Amino acid sequence: MLPPTPRLPGARVLIEMDRYFVLHAPRQTGKTTALRTLASELTAEGDIAALMLSCERAKSAGDDYAAAESLLLDSLREAAEWSGWPDELLPPDPWPQVTPGSRFGSALTEWCHRCPRRVVLFLDEIDAVQGNSLVSILSQLRDGHNARPGGRPFPVSVVLCGLRDLRDYKVASGGEPGRSNPASPFNIVTESLRLGDFSADQIAELYDQHTRATGQEFTKDAVDRVFELTQGQPWLVNALANEITIQMKVTSAITAGQVEDAKERLIRKRATHLDALVARLHEPRVERVIEPIVAGTWPGMDTSFDDDVSYVHDLGLIRGARELEIANPIYREVLLRVLGARTERFVKADPHSFVLPDGRFDLPRLLEEFVVFWREHGEVLIRQEGYHEAACQIILMAFLHRLVNGGGQLDREYAAGTKRLDVLVRWPYTGPEGERQVQREAMELKVWRAGENDPMPDGLAQLDRYLDRLTLSTGVLVIFDRRPEAPPWKERGGFEQATTPSGRQVTVLRV
Repeated sequence: MLPPTPRLPGARVLIEMDRYFVLHAPRQTGKTTALRTLASELTAEGDIAALMLSCERAKSAGDDYAAAESLLLDSLREAAEWSGWPDELLPPDPWPQVTPGSRFGSALTEWCHRCPRRVVLFLDEIDAVQGNSLVSILSQLRDGHNARPGGRPFPVSVVLCGLRDLRDYKVASGGEPGRSNPASPFNIVTESLRLGDFSADQIAELYDQHTRATGQEFTKDAVDRVFELTQGQPWLVNALANEITIQMKVTSAITAGQVEDAKERLIRKRATHLDALVARLHEPRVERVIEPIVAGTWPGMDTSFDDDVSYVHDLGLIRGARELEIANPIYREVLLRVLGARTERFVKADPHSFVLPDGRFDLPRLLEEFVVFWREHGEVLIRQEGYHEAACQIILMAFLHRLVNGGGQLDREYAAGTKRLDVLVRWPYTGPEGERQVQREAMELKVWRAGENDPMPDGLAQLDRYLDRLTLSTGVLVIFDRRPEAPPWKERGGFEQATTPSGRQVTVLRV
């Protein structure tokens, strides 16, 4: 495990300044571990009693703020009792008996009055507190914070830890996100920290600890591939290593190929972390952001969309609040597999029938089969697809995945505003001399929408650049016609040969 506190260099500074602030990051990035370690370090130094408590229980209270207060105070007492602190640092027992709606703040005041040290409180999983309960808790924290100059004992620093950024707490508690507002229960918050993903060097450091403990090495190519696939997402970094060393029982030096195998295994069994992300895909706020990314279109850029982007970024699904790209290749693949699951059930072709006698993959025949599939099912599947603007891309990706995944792999690249989706089929086979070879086939997907010009010229130029990057001499451009004047469904699916600007001969499929 990497040392947690260096990942939060700003937190200690803010605590020493007696600030109230938010720490947010996607699930399973190390927030809880970092805060627990920081709390232990602060308490061990002798001047502060720093306690971390989980707000998870309060989720069941909903808008019942009295029940939420009771559950939070129970969690606080248990966390203090399990901390191993001396009696003089523990909170009072019983709590002060006051009117519901002020019990949490009064309990903190009484504790700080008795405690010989300055109290710092870390409220983990604050997202669990909802509705009126959240407003009540934040209001009590604000009141206690604002009364400190008048002599009221209260925690010197409070940290809200969860998925959401500061603006969401302000909105949830009745304030305006863009400015300090006296009516907002958490206008006292002065900072919002985001726990970042691992760098490539941190992944190497983490894996080197495993090497020192066991003698098993990760090759440099393996570490590089882990960073490429995960972009440093902490849960994925650990899950890949666990899959290789524990589940796959690899005992030799770990290679990039084994990292690739572990990635496939994680995606296939949809581990809890990935399932939690998948569950969000059909939330309206999430769909509004993810759909244009898959479709390659530009989304509407009104204020509410900006809020949705911030929300999806806080979930960890996209890389940044400005760059509308999926956070990492593993999420990118999981997302399309999940969205295409309905389509895959319609694909009845046998994947083995697309393997040529020499072991290579028959991509031309697959495209011919897709034309038949598209004519028969395309109209219905588009109508049923929730991500309507990205339906064509999702359907072809599902068809490819169903028929390629048995022996090969798909790499997909897409982002908002690109007006395309790039696909690379990688198919390993044995060469004539018994050597291991990998067949690579590149495809680019474009959509011809109403009121637009034929995208073929742009598509050929974009495919040219993609083939340059892959050092391939040929590829396939697929153009989906979504115009009202498109040919009847039974007539779609024509192939033609075309030349790219650099002179490559490529296949164009119009469906």
